[in-house]
Amino acid sequence: METNKFNGTNYNDWLRNLRIVLDFDNQGYVLDKPLPAALLEGYSPEERVTFDKWLEDNRKVRSIILASMTNEIQKQYDRLEDVPSIMLRISRTFGLNNDTYLDVILQSLPPSYDPFIVNYNMNGLEKSIHELINMLVQYEETTYKFEPTVLVGEASTSKAKGKGARRWKWKKGKGTAVTATASTGGAPPAP
Repeated sequence: METNKFNGTNYNDWLRNLRIVLDFDNQGYVLDKPLPAALLEGYSPEERVTFDKWLEDNRKVRSIILASMTNEIQKQYDRLEDVPSIMLRISRTFGLNNDTYLDVILQSLPPSYDPFIVNYNMNGLEKSIHELINMLVQYEETTYKFEPTVLVGEASTSKAKGKGARRWKWKKGKGTAVTATASTGGAPPAP
């Protein structure tokens, strides 16, 4: 946690690392579960044990969370006592939802992906980030699978034999381009 302190720009990485550390000590539940209801008269011993354990784990997790933040961010949350309140405020302030990530990905695509973006938006597709990335990979594979063959004509410097005779010679170059020169042969053959 020391090398990956929360600085406001690394929320998802910080949260993932925080969960790993807390799961090791079986304290990750404190991030998601609110404080149990206050104990009323006639509570059972099990309820008391659960309540006390949550309070103790909350104290430890709160300390871990605050210690894993930069000083500036730490000052914003050090007055909050329970972990779920801290996590709720942090996620509202720094967390991005799935739609924001999808919009950033779609807006960062080059113009060659415009047909894909139009199709995605017109069909109202709601996908996860991983599904969108898989769709983009498939689109790229199908779009660039067949490179177009380019026919390049090259004029010859030699004089044509006979009256107005033009003869073509086809050469296959490197890649998919086919070149033709007017030197020998009849009409240009099919590649």
